[in-house]
Amino acid sequence: MPKQQEKNKTIEQKNYEKLQAKHELKRPIAKNCVKAFLVGGLFCTVGQAISYFYIYFFNFTEQTVGNPTSATMVFIALLLTGFGIYDRIGQFAGAGSAVPVTGFGNAIISAAIEHRTEGFVLGVGSNMFKLAGSVIVFGVFSAFVVALIKTLFGMLGG
Repeated sequence: MPKQQEKNKTIEQKNYEKLQAKHELKRPIAKNCVKAFLVGGLFCTVGQAISYFYIYFFNFTEQTVGNPTSATMVFIALLLTGFGIYDRIGQFAGAGSAVPVTGFGNAIISAAIEHRTEGFVLGVGSNMFKLAGSVIVFGVFSAFVVALIKTLFGMLGG
């Protein structure tokens, strides 16, 4: 904060800031980072196990296994959210549960569950992609731009 603003504070404002600092909860940042890392890593390990499952039992290759693995992880997140388990995982892990593709699945189903009382069309259907819609639009647009650039470089470079 600039020194001029600090000088202009009243005694009451300074006393309030001291009182606020005294009662402010200290966040265990290192502990939260470790929990997020472990849960995010567990999600990734499960995803890798699913990939190996598809490669071994369904003859996918390492290049083609990504889509079914992502879809399966989103489906698992949908189930866990529907049963109320994913919320507990999110409370424990914080960003560790939000960053992987499972966080995307959770965002979709959470909005649908929240608005189910308004009906399937106006409630679930219209609100399901409120949060996820922007992610989908950005993903599709980004894929288009990357494909366009790749095509142009392919045409120019041979």
